[in-house]
Amino acid sequence: MLEGIVRESTGKKSVKALRRDGYLIANIYGKGFENINAAFKENEYIRTVRNKDSIAFAIKVDGKEMNVVVQAYESHPTTGKLLHVDLMVAQPGVLTHYMVPVVAQGDAIGLKNKGMVFISKPRLRVKAKIEDLPKEIVVDVTPMDVGDARLIRDLPTFENVTYTDADRVAVLSVIKAK
Repeated sequence: MLEGIVRESTGKKSVKALRRDGYLIANIYGKGFENINAAFKENEYIRTVRNKDSIAFAIKVDGKEMNVVVQAYESHPTTGKLLHVDLMVAQPGVLTHYMVPVVAQGDAIGLKNKGMVFISKPRLRVKAKIEDLPKEIVVDVTPMDVGDARLIRDLPTFENVTYTDADRVAVLSVIKAK
């Protein structure tokens, strides 16, 4: 479980001091919750997010344990170092929006014809309860040739989960390699 601290001050000086000490600045929010300004050790946060087995993961801040989902993050433009992360509390039974990763499975026919699989929407926005949320959306690309695409309407459906993008949006395609 990832443990963090509550930030008393949200000013520029205190944020710089926390970053200098190796902390990542975070904002935790949710429906019916008061916003929590927190900070996590950056290395522990990265390790936790990389090794999680679902979209939500557990954290502990100020003695409170909660499951959270990464909603947005900000990184430095040149170094790529994480600067800030927004975490939403994943409340059971509450219908809300989540970003679910798209995974291509199989070897497309178009790979033999000098093509490559291009995922134009690596994460899809869905509306669901956290307990109904799939870990990932798997798309079989085996029958696809160069020029073929999979739209949102072609994706597998899940019970109590709706895609919020238009059904004509392309998720992945097999394109000609240059």
